[in-house]
Amino acid sequence: MEKSDLLKIIGKSIQDVRVSKGLSQVDLVGKMQGKIDTTNISRIESGRTNPTIYTLYRISQALEVSLEELVKHESRTI
Repeated sequence: MEKSDLLKIIGKSIQDVRVSKGLSQVDLVGKMQGKIDTTNISRIESGRTNPTIYTLYRISQALEVSLEELVKHESRTI
């Protein structure tokens, strides 16, 4: 799997969870610990940036899901 494909899959996973919880990107940023810009969330969700493991952890905490749930990719497609 190409790096760009994996980033898109993880980004889509984050977006799917966020939307399923009725949160906007602004809402997600507001729930996250520490500083992050809404444009960074947009780039992560679209697969245009490679987030750190700590950023992924903070996103998972804000979304109240496990980090594993955000990064698993076996059954996900782009």
